[in-house]
Amino acid sequence: MNFDWLKRYVPRGIYGRAALILILPVVFVQLVVSVVFIQRHFEGVTTQMTESLTDELTLIAWASGEEQERLARALNFTVEPLPGTEVRQDIRRWYDLSGVTVIETLRDLMPNVARVELPDDHIVRVVLDGAEGPLMIRFSRSRVSASNPHQLLVNMAFFGALMTLVAYIYLRNQLRPITRLATAAEAFGKGQTVPYRPGGATEVRAAGAAFLAMRNRIERQIEQRTLMLSGVSHDLRTPLTRLKLGLSMLEDEDRVHMERDVDEMQRMIDEFLAFARGTSSEQPIKLDPIEFVTGIVEDSARGGSDVTLGRMEGEGRVLLRPVAMRRALENLISNAVRYGTHAEVSVQMTDKSLRIRVEDDGPGIPADRRDEAMRPFARLEPGRNQNRVSGVGLGLAIATDIARTHGGVLRLGQSDRLGGLQADIVLAR
Repeated sequence: MNFDWLKRYVPRGIYGRAALILILPVVFVQLVVSVVFIQRHFEGVTTQMTESLTDELTLIAWASGEEQERLARALNFTVEPLPGTEVRQDIRRWYDLSGVTVIETLRDLMPNVARVELPDDHIVRVVLDGAEGPLMIRFSRSRVSASNPHQLLVNMAFFGALMTLVAYIYLRNQLRPITRLATAAEAFGKGQTVPYRPGGATEVRAAGAAFLAMRNRIERQIEQRTLMLSGVSHDLRTPLTRLKLGLSMLEDEDRVHMERDVDEMQRMIDEFLAFARGTSSEQPIKLDPIEFVTGIVEDSARGGSDVTLGRMEGEGRVLLRPVAMRRALENLISNAVRYGTHAEVSVQMTDKSLRIRVEDDGPGIPADRRDEAMRPFARLEPGRNQNRVSGVGLGLAIATDIARTHGGVLRLGQSDRLGGLQADIVLAR
C-alpha cells in the first residue's frame, strides 16, 4: 500500500512526530474506553434501574385515592394530578446521553407514558395516564441512572493529559541530544565549529562520539592540506623571486614572454592558496547584501572589468563571511569577463532566501558538463575557449565551496538576458 499522500498531513519535525506517536495511542485508548465502557456499562445500568422503576410507576398510576398517596410516600414519589395534558415532546439536554436510555426504556415498558422531562441531573418528571386521569410523578434522577457519570470522563481526560505531559517532558529530554547533534553537524557543514558533548541514550551518545571523531579527522585533514599547499607555495615563491630578478637583467625582447610565464605561475600559486585556505577561519557577520555586492562591482569596474549592476531587489541584512564571499564573487566576475565581453551582477532578497546572480555574454557551459565545471581543477574546452585564457580550474570550485560553507549552493544555467553563463549563489536566510 502507498501512504505517500499521508506525508502531507504528518509533522516534519522530530518533536511533532514524536508527540503524534505519543498522543495518538492515548487519544485512541480514551475513545475506545469511553465508547465501550459508557455504552455497555452506563447504558446497561441505566436500563436496569429504569426497568425496576417502571413497576413502581405502574403501581402508583393504577392506584387511587389514599392508596396512591400512601404508595407515593412509601416509594418517595411526588404525585400531582393534572386536569388535562397535551402531548408534547420530551425534554432532555442534548448532551444527556443516559437520558436517551431513560426515555426509551420508559416508553417501551409503559405505553401510558405521555411525556418524560429530564431538565437537569437531579429530577425526573413523568406524565402518564393513571386510573383517575393524567398524573405527573416526580422522583430523583439517581433512581434511574448512575450518579455523576461524567466523573469517569473527567478523570480519564485529566489523568490522560497529565500522563501525556509527563511523557512529553521525558521524551523532549530524550530528543534534545539528537537536536543538539543535528545543530552541531549543520554548523560544521557551514564551516563553523560549535561546542558539542555527546549525551542522551547510549545510541545517541555513540552517534555523537562518531560525529566528533569524524569532525576531528576532517579538521586534521584540512589543516594538513593547508599546511602542505602553504609549504609548497612558500618554497616556490623563492625561486620565482630569483627568476624575476634574473629576468629583469635581460633584454626587453627576451624578458616579456618569460615574465608573463612567471606571473602566470604566481597567479596559479595564489589560486592554490585561496582554494586551500577555505573559509573556516572567518566568522560570519551581518551585512547588507545589496551594499556589499555594489561595492564589489564598483571595485571590479575600477580594475578594468566590464561589469555593471543589474536589478537589486529586497532589503535586510544577512549573515555573510565578507572576505570569502568577496573572493567567490570576484572569481565569478573574473570568469564572466574573461570568457565573455560583459558581465552583469544582480541581487534578489526574499523573506527566505538571498540570490546573487552573475551573467555574461560568453559561450556558456553545456548543461551536461556544468557539474563537472564546479569540480576542482576542471577545465572545459568545449564550453570555454582555452586559447584565450589560462588557469587551473579553481574559480568555480572556490565559489562552490564558499556557497556551501554559507549553507547555500552555486547553480549554473543559461542567461536569458545576455545569452552566456548564468551563475547563481543561493543562500537561505
